[in-house]
Amino acid sequence: MDNTILEKLNHDYVRSVDERDTGWFEQHLAADFMNTNPDGNLVDRAAFLKQIGAGAGVTGLRAHDVLIRVNGDLAIIHARTTYLRADGKPGNGRYTDIWSRRNGRWLCVAAHVSRG
Repeated sequence: MDNTILEKLNHDYVRSVDERDTGWFEQHLAADFMNTNPDGNLVDRAAFLKQIGAGAGVTGLRAHDVLIRVNGDLAIIHARTTYLRADGKPGNGRYTDIWSRRNGRWLCVAAHVSRG
């Protein structure tokens, strides 16, 4: 059951990045969420939401080879990505998202994004 929920959350996370859906993130990021950007900058929840609203600088973001590992109330999701850069050229990368079950609900507490 957890894997099914986390698969949906992962799908919606990627979709929400692509569609600049800050509302989805408002509901699914923990208050103490932190994100490591492809350039190495570490940003908090507020800065991440601002980035999402401004756009990721890529379009057509898709996840591949998704691996979900659940250990009690902690889940780690690894995946490969493909997308189109602003110049229209294809790109790829990877991400790792860390989810924590808090009060019976999965919230994303951390993310790390890399781009090739």
